[in-house]
Amino acid sequence: MAKTDKVAVLVAGSWGTALASVLADNDKDISIWSRNAQQVEEMNTLHTNERFLPGVQLSPRIHATASMEEALSGANAVLLVAPSSAMRSVAAAMKPYIQPDMTVIHATKGFETGTLERMSQVIADELPQLEPGRIAVLSGPSHAEEVIRRCPTTVVVASESQETAELAQDLFINSYFRVYTNADIIGVEVGGALKNIIALGAGLTDGLEFGDNAKAALLTRGLAEISRLGTAMGASPLTFAGLAGVGDLVVTCTSKHSRNWRAGYMLAQGNTLEQVLQQMGMVVEGVKTTQAAFVLAQRYDVTMPITEQLHQVLFSGKSPRAAVEDLMGRGRTHEIEETANFREYE
Repeated sequence: MAKTDKVAVLVAGSWGTALASVLADNDKDISIWSRNAQQVEEMNTLHTNERFLPGVQLSPRIHATASMEEALSGANAVLLVAPSSAMRSVAAAMKPYIQPDMTVIHATKGFETGTLERMSQVIADELPQLEPGRIAVLSGPSHAEEVIRRCPTTVVVASESQETAELAQDLFINSYFRVYTNADIIGVEVGGALKNIIALGAGLTDGLEFGDNAKAALLTRGLAEISRLGTAMGASPLTFAGLAGVGDLVVTCTSKHSRNWRAGYMLAQGNTLEQVLQQMGMVVEGVKTTQAAFVLAQRYDVTMPITEQLHQVLFSGKSPRAAVEDLMGRGRTHEIEETANFREYE
């Protein structure tokens, strides 16, 4: 397995910066790319990234650059943390500087709305020169605001190649950042993307002051929806019982750091989607993921009532309270459809 001393990180948002800090703590030299010249200067002179991680001092091992060529030159691993909507354009810009034996790890949780592709598929489309199995995904319950403060965090990396998964594991694992490997790249990507939809719903229920009972039900039935679509797409159902499934779902639906929870909460206060996105000023992946999952559910003929109701709230002007009432008023059904066989007693 190749030794990796320089890692290129694209882009310099909160999660990219936090993961760059983990790598710097592991004695890697980091070249982090940003289009924003002012941000590049701040990171190189003050060693801060105040817009995304205020009050944090960054390692001098992290060097920022606005040059894609400089960022990738000499690196034998790349960490891609671009928003899902920008992943294709960033990957395409990387193409001239990518070598076939490079390892590309992404940590983005979402689908491309037009193609409905997972992020690893988008990367493979744009970087066909990569050797087979060179792409991995990092996911799991992990807020940038806590990782940057070295709070104990556990994540998972998945790849079609065991060697690639273990290389990514070795890159990131340390005393506060524990990394497991998984062969189910579909499940890890699907779980990481779809939990953002349920987090929007959790914010709605909290904003409507529906209490803990409602949130527990939402998380449980939300996990059922995630598993249902994920397995239809080819994932292992066991993945959704792990870090990329229930683990990520819990942290995103209950944390003050969750953008998706905050967006749902603000919607419940009567704000429009446009007002919410403008006030937050950062990407809320759950919005676009709801669009993608709504279409995917139809493509795979999967029932996803929570996703359907959130789609109506986000894009058809339905009130959050009416959406919850419609969910509660659905027809009677079994909890676990696949094994809903009752024993007969004489």
